[in-house]
Amino acid sequence: MTSVALAVTDGMLHFELALAAEVFGSAPPALAGAWYRLAVCGPRPVRVGRFRVEPDHGLDHLARAHTVIVPGWADVDVDPPADLVEAVRAAHAAGARVASLCTGAFVLAAAGLLDGGRATTHWAHTAALAARHPRVTVDPDVLYVDNGRVLTSAGKAAAMDLCLHLVRRDHGSSAANAAARRLVVPPHRDGGQAQFVTAPVPEPGHHPLADLLPWAIERLDRPLTVADLARQARMSARNLGRHFRAVTGTTPLRWLLAQRIRLAQELLETTDDGIDIIAAATGMGTAATLRRHFNRTVGVPPDTYRRTFRARARLAG
Repeated sequence: MTSVALAVTDGMLHFELALAAEVFGSAPPALAGAWYRLAVCGPRPVRVGRFRVEPDHGLDHLARAHTVIVPGWADVDVDPPADLVEAVRAAHAAGARVASLCTGAFVLAAAGLLDGGRATTHWAHTAALAARHPRVTVDPDVLYVDNGRVLTSAGKAAAMDLCLHLVRRDHGSSAANAAARRLVVPPHRDGGQAQFVTAPVPEPGHHPLADLLPWAIERLDRPLTVADLARQARMSARNLGRHFRAVTGTTPLRWLLAQRIRLAQELLETTDDGIDIIAAATGMGTAATLRRHFNRTVGVPPDTYRRTFRARARLAG
């Protein structure tokens, strides 16, 4: 069982803290025995937004966790507390994976964990993060950044994206999908936070692609084209592309590829089907095509991915 520690102190944002506690503290029913062991760590009873939080352990307990989550930091114009920064630095040095949610990136940056790497935070504060920490490459457009043992997310809802990404890394796509279903949120969102800066995201089920997206997901084994999607949506290819950008933050073909890769991950985790069969089931055509796209997107070949998650399943069992 993987341990997750939430680092809390006065001045944290309650939304991100509650979100992380819900994801890592409540297992989907089918995965209860293999879920996370959650601890809340802080120097003393603290004020988080309007709430009083009683930590389970002191900040020194962070160094004993497999994963440390740093929620959003409310006042980015003020340096985060030195004891929090030092505890996060010590946890990373002890081998913990450290992730920040929203403006928690300012804590990771103060600890030096973002130096020389790429990171993100809420789009309203990316300029401040870059100015204060010039050794950090701040990307204002993405929902989250995964650098292996150091991860950062953009604001608010993107914190959920990162938490589910961690679940996907630890337990696989099926577990992340189950967690997302329990929370009634998408298991994965394509695109970046730039799409949220100037225009709101359409409500689920109330946008021009509400019928098209499920239709396409049910037909991933077919060689769907932009023309096929446009025909089904009863709009021109140009209008289709515009609506895809507004709703998903990406193009129709990139969205299709992301769905095919996600389906391939689930089949690799849950079946013994050969790569040729999975390539056909995901509309990739050939094993070579699947391997090329999978390796480029996920970072490892399909066979390695399958072995990794089979090994984790044995350990969890």
